[in-house]
Amino acid sequence: MTKKITKSSKSLPKVGISIGDINGIGSEIILKTFEDERMLEFCTPVIFAHTKMLSFLKRHFKLNLKFQGVKSSEKIIEGKINVVNSWKNNPKIEFGQEHKAAGVFAIKSLRSATNALKAGHVDVLVTAPIHKNSIQADDFKFPGHTDFLEQELGGNALMFMVSDPIKVGLLTDHVPVKDISKHITPDRIKQKINTVKNSLKQDYQIDVPKIAVLGINPHTGDNGVIGKEDDDIIRPTLSEINKTEPYVFGPYAADSFFGSKNYKNFDAIVAAYHDQGLIPFKTLSFGHGVNFTAGLNYIRTSPDHGTGFDIAGQGKADPSSFTKAVFEAIKINNNRTEYKQLTKNPLKVK
Repeated sequence: MTKKITKSSKSLPKVGISIGDINGIGSEIILKTFEDERMLEFCTPVIFAHTKMLSFLKRHFKLNLKFQGVKSSEKIIEGKINVVNSWKNNPKIEFGQEHKAAGVFAIKSLRSATNALKAGHVDVLVTAPIHKNSIQADDFKFPGHTDFLEQELGGNALMFMVSDPIKVGLLTDHVPVKDISKHITPDRIKQKINTVKNSLKQDYQIDVPKIAVLGINPHTGDNGVIGKEDDDIIRPTLSEINKTEPYVFGPYAADSFFGSKNYKNFDAIVAAYHDQGLIPFKTLSFGHGVNFTAGLNYIRTSPDHGTGFDIAGQGKADPSSFTKAVFEAIKINNNRTEYKQLTKNPLKVK
């Protein structure tokens, strides 16, 4: 149990929670997190699922907790684990099975939670893992949470993997390797670095953040021998950024950057693509890291792992990363509120 966030006499933040793939470990890690009654000292959880389904899962995993069914997110009860019924019929759970039907309920939960966030009924959103193939439908053609939430919540979404030892943002996230270089443009580089900088300042209270940028090719291209993208795109763009932002450095060769522990000298690292950033991040932080979608007008976090089909239903799932995601959302919400207060112009123009 983290001790970084202290209980306040004010109304506790309301944490909206989407259930994820019902055949995965999402429900298990959610229930295990809130089985610890101390969690209710820090937030009011609001789970978007169905009381019958969660009652079945509570019995299945032999967990000791109570939750309160509410008709809508407008009827949230503080001090209770709230469950908003997001569908009518109780679904059949087939642990560990990839199935389109499971994806339908995952999206029902996500849409309900997102609508509650936009309506101001919950303060932050924490999402359990979804399966990217199962969620594909005529009315949902997104590769994951990030793209959907950018459309729904506004802003410039950035996958920002955060933990105590390291923070990694991505220039591209769920993009095939063969297409990566097509997506990395000067405008995208500037936008993503700006999002990382702003997040470090408002969400993590780092006044002058130091940011490292990794190259695209091995050895950052070796002067064009192993690709020209670093020389033609990355370096000129960083030189332009450095005219106004002197604390952005790179490009660095990714292999030696992490092996030499150079990452410890920076507040955040911007990786060119998914595995370049997430392999070292998960090596250093797996189970204790959080996926934070920076750059949105609202706060969303999730655990740093997937649906866990291989252990679903067995009671083996570790809730640590999900618990961390809840606390990270609360912390970011507090920091962002404080930042807005500190940067508010006291001299209002009439």
